[in-house]
Amino acid sequence: MKGIWIRVLLVFLLVSGLGLMPLLIGSAAGAGGNLKAGFIYVGPIGDYGWSHAHNAARLIVEETFPWLETVYVESVPEAEVGTYIDRLIQQEKVDVVFTTSFGFMDGTLAAAQRYPEKIFAHCSGFKRAPNMATYMADFYQVYYLNGLMAGALTKSGKVGYVGAFPIPEVKRHINAFTIGVREVNPTAEVHVRWIFEWYNPAAAKEAAEALIKDGADVFAFTEDSPTVVQVAAQNGLPSFGHYSPMFDFAPDYVVSGQIVHWEKFYLDFLAKVYAGMYNTTNLQDVDYWGLLREGAVEAGAKPGMLINPKFEGALKDKKVRICIGIHLPDSTCIGVWIEISVYELVMLRLEQMKDFEMVFDPFTGPIYDRKGNLVIQPGARATYDELLTMEWAVEGVVGPWPGEP
Repeated sequence: MKGIWIRVLLVFLLVSGLGLMPLLIGSAAGAGGNLKAGFIYVGPIGDYGWSHAHNAARLIVEETFPWLETVYVESVPEAEVGTYIDRLIQQEKVDVVFTTSFGFMDGTLAAAQRYPEKIFAHCSGFKRAPNMATYMADFYQVYYLNGLMAGALTKSGKVGYVGAFPIPEVKRHINAFTIGVREVNPTAEVHVRWIFEWYNPAAAKEAAEALIKDGADVFAFTEDSPTVVQVAAQNGLPSFGHYSPMFDFAPDYVVSGQIVHWEKFYLDFLAKVYAGMYNTTNLQDVDYWGLLREGAVEAGAKPGMLINPKFEGALKDKKVRICIGIHLPDSTCIGVWIEISVYELVMLRLEQMKDFEMVFDPFTGPIYDRKGNLVIQPGARATYDELLTMEWAVEGVVGPWPGEP
């Protein structure tokens, strides 16, 4: 018994320093033996996007915890996730299963019900069970920061966005990006083309080239390869990386991007499972939600490089007038107007969103959808549930929007 309590104490000291806690922690239980965790990826680990980032985090936790063994399966079709979970449990004898795509949600829930003695965690979904938690590192704040920069850099007033699937997560990111674009360039538009694939470099290339023909001159995207970055660079156009650092693919053209730290979740979750704090009966309300202030996401062209130095001058030259307070639709400012460079604005907003109190959030009203409906009231912020179920498109988004109310 003494050894167990020492182990629980050590794990507690570890996770207490991670800076990331779930919305609600389950009750403690006795610690078990060594753990084996299985990871299921929707794309190849070499995609240099979503799956690559999850696998990089898996390697970190495996190296960190001597009591942990991990296995993974890549390029799993979403409709077949149940079969692969069965294989991990029955053949690989895993204790914990992580499924890492929104489309894996229902299959993971069904498996959690089939295997009540196992622990599951699903990424980006909202359905849970006594033995199934959820987790998400969300980029909407980082996309907003990227949007500020994109709005300053576009010369045509058309910013291109290659979208994967039109699910609330991707719509939330495009909307935040557009809010940023139009904060510094009120007449600019974000033109969206959907490819209905998470990983399809050929489709991403085709969509990016079509957007260039339409006049787009700055690019962001959701697709798990550096293809859009490369196509933009071949045409001398700036872009923003996605999920993994993409600076090295186009050092002269990648402005910034979104970088994820999935290890923040995996370290905390697995440590608590090992300590017995999480078990097969208390995960119903365990939902990790990591933003800038939790360190789950980072803005940057690569770690430690928030903005590519090649673009700092242009962002410092571009001045904007912003309202510190509540900016009403009739241009009334309940607060004070200040003039600031876009570079300074990015730094200001970054610090505000990283602040413990998160004194700024891009989804603060008044916000109207592109049909003119008031969707977030003046001074209010989008709730967690509103963010997770977002279907509307903000003013400035151009292109098809499946599921639009």
